[in-house]
Amino acid sequence: MFYNTTVSEFIITGFPALYHYNSLLFVCLLIVYLLIITGNVTICVLVKTDLRLHSPMYIFISALSFLEIFYTAVTIPKMLVNLLIGNKTISVRNCLLQTYFFHSLGSCENCLLTAMAYDRYLAICLPLYYSSIMTSTMTMRLVGSCFTLGFLFPLTEILLISRLSFCNSKMEHIFCDIPPLISLACGDTSINILANFVTNCFSIAVNFSLVMSSYFRIIMAVIKIKTSAGRMKAFSTCVSHLTVVLIFFTCILFMYIRLSKSYSLYFDRAVSILYSVVTPILNPVIYSFRNQEIRNSLRAHVLKSLFFKHQNCCREDIKSLPQGFPARG
Repeated sequence: MFYNTTVSEFIITGFPALYHYNSLLFVCLLIVYLLIITGNVTICVLVKTDLRLHSPMYIFISALSFLEIFYTAVTIPKMLVNLLIGNKTISVRNCLLQTYFFHSLGSCENCLLTAMAYDRYLAICLPLYYSSIMTSTMTMRLVGSCFTLGFLFPLTEILLISRLSFCNSKMEHIFCDIPPLISLACGDTSINILANFVTNCFSIAVNFSLVMSSYFRIIMAVIKIKTSAGRMKAFSTCVSHLTVVLIFFTCILFMYIRLSKSYSLYFDRAVSILYSVVTPILNPVIYSFRNQEIRNSLRAHVLKSLFFKHQNCCREDIKSLPQGFPARG
């Protein structure tokens, strides 16, 4: 890092008006975080272990769940610590690292949601060519490309921010992010604002446009289906994806595509809660557990674990019988 500043650490203010409710907020956020981790880990395990889920759609879903685990780990643990202790500080170095990984993983998710929209477009609009185009090799290449591009996109922004001098340590936000960091900088930040705008236009607006284009074609194709049952089946495969996409992209489009140094502090913090906490918990609920195949796989795994547990208990009961005592059945 090349940062050169008299400020050695930042104070993250969070929501000062809710200071007296910190204990309640801590419990609520902890419960949400545990649900996020449990839900997304469950999806990853199901897709990994169930051969019936080794298809492109479920591979993309498991990759999204994998991302959400680390995406939330970048910010929520620190938010929980800040709710417990009075000293809500973070060093400049750690703040820049948090910002980089938060944006990298967010960019990976942008690209992955676009790839998932493309997958649904092929499955619904070009079903005869789907299996020949979306092979396992192509699926893994798309996932790998999403991760590579995601970690490359924020590099320019972070390098430019690391060269800024900061003359204010009070960050009016709930975690380290590019807009609040720019607002704390001394001197001219026009290059940073322009770089932020251009990068986000490319990584967010372009991906969002591609997703909307895919779904426009999907809707046109679904409308042409003659039977209502066929239309409902086609819509059910992508409506959950579209719900998550609209929530996620609407929030980040508002937050990051603007040519201004100033921003609404309280409103931005509320929006940040939506895409950093609410969306990750919606993904496993809306996107996966509403899916019949994933529910069936989860049910099968639960029944299998209960069966083996029952067998082990029976073996232990038999072993505990006295020698010579006849065991029933």
